Amino acid sequence: MKALNREKLERLAFAIRRNVVSTIATNGEGHVGGALSAADAIAVLYGAIMNYDAQDPLHRDKFILSAGHKCLALYGALAELGVIDKAELKTYNQLGTRFPGHPDATKLPCLDFSTGSLGHGLPLGCGYAMAARLQGERYRTYVLMGDGEQGEGSLWEAAAFAAHKKLDNLVAILDENTLQINGRTSEVCKPTDFEGRYAAFGWAVRTVDGNDVGALYDALAAAPFEPGKPSILVAKTVKSKGVSFLEDQAKYHHWNPGKEEADRALAELDAVAAERGWQD
Repeated sequence: MKALNREKLERLAFAIRRNVVSTIATNGEGHVGGALSAADAIAVLYGAIMNYDAQDPLHRDKFILSAGHKCLALYGALAELGVIDKAELKTYNQLGTRFPGHPDATKLPCLDFSTGSLGHGLPLGCGYAMAARLQGERYRTYVLMGDGEQGEGSLWEAAAFAAHKKLDNLVAILDENTLQINGRTSEVCKPTDFEGRYAAFGWAVRTVDGNDVGALYDALAAAPFEPGKPSILVAKTVKSKGVSFLEDQAKYHHWNPGKEEADRALAELDAVAAERGWQD
């Protein structure tokens, strides 16, 4: 774990967002909403929290992007860290690419697992956490989930298992941007708040502004939140955070921009970069 450098993490989160938008602008489509809302959490994990070595898949901390459609944020982070060639993102979701619309670890060994089917990430995380305990390994497993996928039953089986086995080397981040592809999560399937539900299952729970890199760092650096319990950080975020005219709208869960709209989004991001002195 590295010391908190807010400026560095904010710049990394911004660069991830710029990569997400530019990749979609080049290729004409992509899941923009969740990728932008999760950019800060992914920046903090890869930029400061995780012990990550792309060449050492056995001993590094593990990251599972349960909401695999947010993969453009993950690809964007790996590009900024020099793990992958940024230029190769131009092949996103094209035939034969190493960067499909959901992460494929058979094509990118720098990933820990292929994901895409919602509700599977937390069960996989339980497996990694149990393996670390049984093998005497010290790595932690981090799982990033969406709020829409909380309707999956397999997820709650895993939540019960993790608490029962006292997997305090397992940390989940719930990207609660309040929207899923078919509307507000509160209107689709959210009978209770997530904090109370996970606490009832035996997890240690914290809530944070999920678009504040400093708040994310402080919370994740404190994991495990309670000894003997798995930890979950409920990150309150804004869908499509960082591009004002896309924010908090279900129709931008997936985005097929025309040239005018893509240029407008890139111009807005470039204006932010100029204001903060973040131009390449």
